Amino acid sequence: MEYETPLFFHVMEYADRAETDVIDMVSGNPDWEPPEALRTGLHEFADADPDRFQYPPSDGLVELRAEIADRRGVDVDQVVITNGAGEANYLAMARAMERNRGSEILLTEPVYPYYPGKTTMLGGTQRFVSTDETGQLDPADVRAAASDETAAIVVNSPNNPTGAVYPEETVRELVATVEAHDAILISDEVYDHFDLSGQFSSALGVDSEHRIVTNAFSKSLAITGFRVGYAIFPPELVANARSRHMLVNVAGSRPAQYAVLHALRETGPDYYRRNRELLRERVETFTDALDAAGAAYTTPHGAFYVMARFEGYPGTLANIEQLIDEIGVAGMPGNAFGDSRSDWLRFALVTPRVEEAAERLAQYFD
Repeated sequence: MEYETPLFFHVMEYADRAETDVIDMVSGNPDWEPPEALRTGLHEFADADPDRFQYPPSDGLVELRAEIADRRGVDVDQVVITNGAGEANYLAMARAMERNRGSEILLTEPVYPYYPGKTTMLGGTQRFVSTDETGQLDPADVRAAASDETAAIVVNSPNNPTGAVYPEETVRELVATVEAHDAILISDEVYDHFDLSGQFSSALGVDSEHRIVTNAFSKSLAITGFRVGYAIFPPELVANARSRHMLVNVAGSRPAQYAVLHALRETGPDYYRRNRELLRERVETFTDALDAAGAAYTTPHGAFYVMARFEGYPGTLANIEQLIDEIGVAGMPGNAFGDSRSDWLRFALVTPRVEEAAERLAQYFD
């Protein structure tokens, strides 16, 4: 079996090789500071006794799992610390497939490209449900697509790439759909701290044995390189998830988990609020420039991405490379997220040079 390397890496490598000054708007790597307490936690760990430098518990530091369980209102035994949200989603999809209730995984269109790749890797088949122009998902469309062959429905809210935030009623109806087909809802909530609408609703708010919630601290604490995520499983699914995690990873990083735990305990809500406000300002700056360029665009209600469509300039890899070469702005081709956005480009607003990038785009397409 051959796997297709996601286009993210190709675009980043192409931008790195460029001879011009390039503004990176490709991947969701926050450019702002992590909490001060995170750095303090790392310093504390560096002075620990040597025995603390050895393997942590495979499913994560007990204290970190307990902190997460307390915050999310679940039992600590349901929490598995993972190698970022990427592994959390992999474990969740694997557990759904291992139940032998079907081999099909329903995904939204447009889609975060790693979900289809994981589906293929696990031997499943993909089926897509289209969202509307704003990225909202109609639960009726999901019900119509689901069947007894459906092993899982995977959703991401706040959403990458559209910025849509699913309301509580949508989440409840998605849970009802998986329950009707004895399937699993996998709710990837990695952008939960970047809800700009006030409408975000976690799947944990619905009492069900048919949903797995995944998350990570990569975005919320601005530490994508630490690779500390987690998955919350129903009690009956967690044991095999722990075993698969152990076989694949043995364990996660003890110092990274320690620093995250320290940051969670010592960081107040103002840290997250300031980052949301920064993002709101960047959304306004960027979309104002898109207005000036006559572009269509999606206004994100969460996460930190904007999709834009310029007349006569489809979202192909060749056009992304052309923007890198000619104006030094690197985004992602819309067709990386599925056919429905093949005329669009996606830009990550995680650079202090958002205004400069917006001006370059506005001038180029004027």
